[in-house]
Amino acid sequence: MTDIRFLGHATFELNDGSNSVLIDPFLTGNPAAAVSADELSPDVILLTHGHGDHFADLVPIAKRTGATVITMLEIADELTGDGLANVIGPNIGGSVDFPGGSVKLVPAWHSSSTPKGTVSTATGLIVRFGGATIYHLGDTALFGDMELIGRRHEIDVALVPIGGFFTMDPDDAAESVRLIGPRAVIPCHYNTFPVIEVDVEAFKAEVEANTASTVIVLEPGETHTL
Repeated sequence: MTDIRFLGHATFELNDGSNSVLIDPFLTGNPAAAVSADELSPDVILLTHGHGDHFADLVPIAKRTGATVITMLEIADELTGDGLANVIGPNIGGSVDFPGGSVKLVPAWHSSSTPKGTVSTATGLIVRFGGATIYHLGDTALFGDMELIGRRHEIDVALVPIGGFFTMDPDDAAESVRLIGPRAVIPCHYNTFPVIEVDVEAFKAEVEANTASTVIVLEPGETHTL
């Protein structure tokens, strides 16, 4: 069993009953945050890229909990320099095992720089955890190799940005679902700020009318169980 809890924006917590994985911890300053950063005690933190709306609470949570952090090499080097002890920095295509699962870094078409200015490549994450395969697309535009990623990995749930402006808009996001072919989709990275306000129900209708995927719309704080 795997619980996927949406914490707002693109932040998710995965829990299999024994292990907890936190993805893209943006809680402080997030108007859609379901919890505060000090309420979370993950075993592992995964980061798709360095922008503040994904990176914001990573360092304080990792320092407080001792969580293992897995992210792109350049960001990992910055975090190690900041005094974090348990940091692993693969590159695109690299996989890392952690208690209860593993993560593979895959491409995402997006920029990436940390608040301190470290530039790296943005990524998506293929997370195998609790018997499920979860694809967090990260912040990305639509790109054709999503089809290859879906062909190589049987995706149970895709966590898909739909807000437009910084990422795919709902139409492109719906096409990404067609390319990837996940069993289920949880939309994210929308309605946090006015510039990314969209009609999530219209996205759900388009995807379910044109693909075999089911769209699960979660409000911040809600959980989907696999």
